[in-house]
Amino acid sequence: MRTQEQYLEKLKGMRHNIYLDGECIGRDDPRIIKASSAIRMTFSLVENPDFKDLITATSHITGKTINRFTHIHQSVEDLLKKQELTRKICGLCGGCVQRCMGIDMMNALSSVVKDVDEKYGTPYYERFLKFLEYFQENDLVCAGSQTDTKGDRAARPSEQWDPDQYLHVVERRLDGVVVRGCKVHNTMAPYADELIALPTRVMGEDEKDYAIAFAIPADTEGVYLIGREAFSQKREPNLDAPITSAGDIESMTVFDDVFVPNERIFLNGEVDFAGKLALRFALYHRHSYTGCKPGIGDVIMGTTALLADYQNINKQSHIKEKLAEMISVAELTYAAGIASAVKSSKASSGTQVPNVIFANVGRRHAGHNIYHEFNSLCDVAGGLPATVPMTKEYNHPEVGKFVQKYVTRRKGISSEDCYRAFLLANDLLCGEYSSVIFQVAGVHGGGSPIMEDIAILGSYDLKEKVDIAKHLAGIEVHED
Repeated sequence: MRTQEQYLEKLKGMRHNIYLDGECIGRDDPRIIKASSAIRMTFSLVENPDFKDLITATSHITGKTINRFTHIHQSVEDLLKKQELTRKICGLCGGCVQRCMGIDMMNALSSVVKDVDEKYGTPYYERFLKFLEYFQENDLVCAGSQTDTKGDRAARPSEQWDPDQYLHVVERRLDGVVVRGCKVHNTMAPYADELIALPTRVMGEDEKDYAIAFAIPADTEGVYLIGREAFSQKREPNLDAPITSAGDIESMTVFDDVFVPNERIFLNGEVDFAGKLALRFALYHRHSYTGCKPGIGDVIMGTTALLADYQNINKQSHIKEKLAEMISVAELTYAAGIASAVKSSKASSGTQVPNVIFANVGRRHAGHNIYHEFNSLCDVAGGLPATVPMTKEYNHPEVGKFVQKYVTRRKGISSEDCYRAFLLANDLLCGEYSSVIFQVAGVHGGGSPIMEDIAILGSYDLKEKVDIAKHLAGIEVHED
């Protein structure tokens, strides 16, 4: 397994293909290093005895001890440990773990490509196992690239006025393919070792060129990572806090005639598996969300409870009601993830696959409530998170005494602790990082709520419930 220092050293040597704030930058840029803080934590926690059992696993192909973020789930216990690990890391870093993207994609590939081989006699699973061994041996970080730009949303991939609106094959060679297109909403792609691209939807028979899945180094020639940064606010050194180390860079990932060798291709024209692969990744990622969304809920409800205490309103009934609601959202989401693991099944490859209904129900519940949770925090915090003076004013030789005096709330709580609590609320309610990772991603990450509705209704036996109603109403039940 790698250390975080080795991870950063590897990034440093990669080709410069990240575009951020008008510059083409390398991966040793301070913004890249800051954004990778959560990723780096997944390496450093290996040495933490409280995390050792959660963050390491045994490879089912080599028998070696590996980082869990390179592990292919083999059991119910694996799914449960991943979920618990994700929640705990969210509480430590104050936001998104980010590294779940790659391993969710790897599990999707592991659980689907063998089925492709069994139907068509293709060599994809053997290729995947070789890549998996390389992935585990080098403790790699992979970014997921699934969502296409989609262009005209009323048109299918093959009907687009611009065919590049969906990633597709533009040339086939004996040794591989050339692809063109763009994937968006790619969290942490600028500080990943590898990119994994998957189809974004069901494909028709005339859309073979769009049914493509592969992995390539993130600095491959022709790949452009066009970034969008989101960081917590800077503070004076004496008022620094763990939340200020949080950061993220999202990527619009352009594939401009990129060559992909055969050994890195895991689906190539088998249209009947494009949708299955897309949905399988969504399933794994939604199960990951049943860990991270409760973890983010922990942060929001903890901040709400802290501010209620500091303002001496924690005993009021409407405050207790808000906190009870937040607890219910977090724990019901987490419980759905547990149920999804316990009710999981095995793919033909032996990979453990979460239960579709429970994973999607949990993710839907979290997504529908995220803004309600922020509303509760806003109600309790009041207007100060939006207007609180910054840290230079808190330290200012002339006006600092006024800031310190007038941010203080309940007797017995220091002005600094009160100020820190409101700064945290400022980061959560008004900060760019929280807006990107907590709020918008809280709704759309892993798929918009409508996609969870589709997954739930498509997998749920509603007829069984109708038959129950017919039975109770005295209506004859017919077997279809």
